[in-house]
Amino acid sequence: MTTGDTEQLWLRVRARLRAAVGEDIFTSWFARLALEEIVGDLAHLSVPTRFLCSWIQSNYVEKILEAFRAEDEAISRLHLTVRINGQARPRLVAGSDVSPERVETAAQEAEVRPVPASSAGTMFGAAGGAPADALSGSALDRKLTFETFVAGGANEMALGVAKQVASAAANNTVTFNPVYIHSTVGLGKTHLLNAIAWAAGASDAGRNIVYLTADHFMYHFITAVKHQSALAFKEWLRRIDLLLIDDMQFLQGKSATEFGHTLSSLISGTKQVVVAGDAPPRDLEMLDDRVRSRLSGGLVIPIAPFDMDLRRAIVQKRADQASSRFAGLAFPAPVIDFIARCIVSHGRDLDGAVNRLVAANQLTGEPITVGLAEKTLQDLIRSRETPRVRIEDILRIVARHYNVRRTDLLSSRRSRDVVRPRQIAMYLAKALTSRSLPEIGRRFGGRDHTTVLHSVRKVEQLMRDDGDLTQEIELLKRMLEE
Repeated sequence: MTTGDTEQLWLRVRARLRAAVGEDIFTSWFARLALEEIVGDLAHLSVPTRFLCSWIQSNYVEKILEAFRAEDEAISRLHLTVRINGQARPRLVAGSDVSPERVETAAQEAEVRPVPASSAGTMFGAAGGAPADALSGSALDRKLTFETFVAGGANEMALGVAKQVASAAANNTVTFNPVYIHSTVGLGKTHLLNAIAWAAGASDAGRNIVYLTADHFMYHFITAVKHQSALAFKEWLRRIDLLLIDDMQFLQGKSATEFGHTLSSLISGTKQVVVAGDAPPRDLEMLDDRVRSRLSGGLVIPIAPFDMDLRRAIVQKRADQASSRFAGLAFPAPVIDFIARCIVSHGRDLDGAVNRLVAANQLTGEPITVGLAEKTLQDLIRSRETPRVRIEDILRIVARHYNVRRTDLLSSRRSRDVVRPRQIAMYLAKALTSRSLPEIGRRFGGRDHTTVLHSVRKVEQLMRDDGDLTQEIELLKRMLEE
């Protein structure tokens, strides 16, 4: 891509961001964001301050990546650095080692990696002499510990079990096995898995504890097969003392089969396994019956949506943490109540709300009030007013509207009277739900994510050319949101 092409791409991305977030937010957070270069599938961006870098990383990464992908689908990663004396360093070179789907900051001076095994609570080197960079766990977050976890009625059972697992693992014993924690997004599953890893390893840095996201597990497995080292990979897995797998719903294909073998092997060898996913084991359609049965036969713990008391406790905890970092910062009780009452989606939005108010206070000097919260948190509050739309609802409404059977939408039929409603249903699933493209594909009869992406873009193109279709889809949206 030439310099001119890169500049034009960046202008289009900025225009998309401005349209998506509004002029005020764009001016506050994106006006000083610069595109340094594009290397392969990675876009290198820079900002003038560490604070701005951290703020964008915490709140707007997905929007920026979405804007890039809309203009160039080949771009799938971001690299965010702080400009020093007007210069962004380091520059990137083709093949630079940057973790997929992560944003790294120059303020951290390093890629996010598993912590060295010499540190307490971290056992992520390779077993059996394999290179540590070839076989390692996913990165842990030092902030996600039991001490920072806020307990309430919705999650107290999950927290109690997690502490028992960590305590038993620290003493080389096994309690419930396997443990499966499930909830919708943002309710604390990842926090608990990180907390178990830190607590279980605190007393013995040599204990082999591995935390893996499902996509990291698949990456290891596919890489091992590609390099004909599958036996070494399996041997590494079977030497683990405590295995923690996150985002189980993303595991698919032969990697899911390999996970089933690993699960059986570790449990048979009295090694602890803890898994987290967004649905109970019986709903994990990509797993075979034997693995689903094995997970269901362990201890299955749901985390319920947060009630008002727990939301308030979370906001209060995050506000206290912020006040300890910034002198003179205060969150009045009415503001705490306002956030807890109006933001009901999940814990990450509560954290984001506190971060936004801190940023607004630090940048403008304006005291934190309910008025400032109303102004700063408009989009989070609006999301509360929109009912949650399920893919099942979309299938039902679209099937009824176009007079086709739900089974036809999920089938491989290619007749026009089925293809168009199916594409519209996929478009609505992407537009109205938080499900990823692979998830939507699985719910639509096990289709590939590229099929979903093609359908979404096809409908978007048709809507630009056909005003009647646009009105029809808006009608479907209103029907789904009623």
